[in-house]
Amino acid sequence: MFKVLLAATAAAVGMGITLAPIAAADQRPYENCSEAHADGRYDIPEGDDAYWPGGDRDGDGLACE
Repeated sequence: MFKVLLAATAAAVGMGITLAPIAAADQRPYENCSEAHADGRYDIPEGDDAYWPGGDRDGDGLACE
């Protein structure tokens, strides 16, 4: 059984198939606006990796105003 698993793993790696790291669904650079502000980030636009809807309290497309 071990030989079969080892052979399958070697074949997968040889073909470039690897396991992707598990990412958190809500992964962003800042936990809250206080962290963003400490890093000098204000008015984070929708579409930016640091934007999240919870940081956009007035719904205008800018977080951490």
